[in-house]
Amino acid sequence: MSDTVNADPAELAKFSELAHRWWDPESEFRPLHQINPLRLDWINALCPLSGKRVLDVGCGGGILADSMAHKGAEVLGVDLASKALRVAQLHALETGTQNIQYREVSVERLAQEQPASFDVVTCMEMLEHVPDPGSVVRACAQLVKPGGWVFFSTINRNAKAFMLAVVGAEYVLNMLPRGTHEYAKMIRPSELAASCRDAGLEVLQTKGLEYNPLTRRYWLSWNTSVNYLFATQRIV
Repeated sequence: MSDTVNADPAELAKFSELAHRWWDPESEFRPLHQINPLRLDWINALCPLSGKRVLDVGCGGGILADSMAHKGAEVLGVDLASKALRVAQLHALETGTQNIQYREVSVERLAQEQPASFDVVTCMEMLEHVPDPGSVVRACAQLVKPGGWVFFSTINRNAKAFMLAVVGAEYVLNMLPRGTHEYAKMIRPSELAASCRDAGLEVLQTKGLEYNPLTRRYWLSWNTSVNYLFATQRIV
């Protein structure tokens, strides 16, 4: 299987061009820096990361992967954007982050190599950027051990999500680079839930991620109408 089968070259180029700004908390990646503590604490509360073998799929510059390693996990971050991976590796070297590795490989290829090898798999803000998100979900399910946890986050597909996540975030507030998200690639929770069930994953918890542009504050809620997160477990 080619590592570029389930990847959009334009998407990879888009994130590679911004790679050098990944760890600047005031850059285009400010939202990732702001939401990272929320998603990290949510994951760690459901499945304490210390001592776990963790895979971060679509790790980009390593913001979540690095923070999970600091929680005591042994982390592998994978991505197909070469420049972003180099930024992640450099950051780990500069900050002395222990127990973390990065690799340029597709999740489907890794699933063939290392099935049922990880206690936890995370795939955050990535599914809406690939041609076949179902393939990624299946690969994540193959990679986690029976009874292990798989966490996803993505963006709903509806008029509200389009107005807030695309028009608002990219064109009005300039929180994200224009063209970051395509409406057609967004995924309804019902669609992601179906993909999870088909892959042998049970959805145990769903959370929404909300944002107030006036206070510039994010928080987790039960409102999944725009950004949302799934906590799933591989059925034994």
